[in-house]
Amino acid sequence: MRSPCSRSPTAGPPTGPAPPFPIRLSGSIIKGFGRGSKELGIPTANIPITGLSVGGHDDLQSGVYFGWAGVSIDEHGRRIDTDSGATDVGTKTQIGGVWQMVMSIGWNPFYRNTVRSVEVHIIPPQPFIHNFYGAHMNLLVLGFIRPEFDYESVEALVVDIELDIEVSKRSLDREAYKALAKEAWLLDFDFDSDRQLVEGEVQGESGSV
Repeated sequence: MRSPCSRSPTAGPPTGPAPPFPIRLSGSIIKGFGRGSKELGIPTANIPITGLSVGGHDDLQSGVYFGWAGVSIDEHGRRIDTDSGATDVGTKTQIGGVWQMVMSIGWNPFYRNTVRSVEVHIIPPQPFIHNFYGAHMNLLVLGFIRPEFDYESVEALVVDIELDIEVSKRSLDREAYKALAKEAWLLDFDFDSDRQLVEGEVQGESGSV
């Protein structure tokens, strides 16, 4: 069980990511366990576990990571999935947005999951008002925050997740990490493969992440 302990305010060297980081993961957002928003008040955007295969990261350690998320949505959460990979929103053309993120990879021992999952909490300046299942997400993972733990209560789990979010924000605010939000790959989306995955894995109408 996770016991209360002091936490470092940041993760990763101040000079920038150290090997094996940065790590690139990718996939379309799929329906998860439905606990992030309902039980924890911390919505997550999940990608298939096969997303770890991008770049050969199937054996990535379970735990909590931080980095940047490029998602094919606008600032309100509306999906952008035209054939050209761009859509007109008002007077400007958008191909997606880049936000800070904190990511959990693992089995979620508190919930006794039987499958490993990749769950990403996107940290926008303001909450999204639209749902975006099926949108594409590119993840630039820049560092490791902590291992996966079990907890005595939901409240204890939420406290740790909220600390993870603050660690991620402070870590990404450092210049060496902030500059990586401009990496072009974050907004390089493959909409054709997304449609195939969505047709095979996402059932029904888009819902809340």
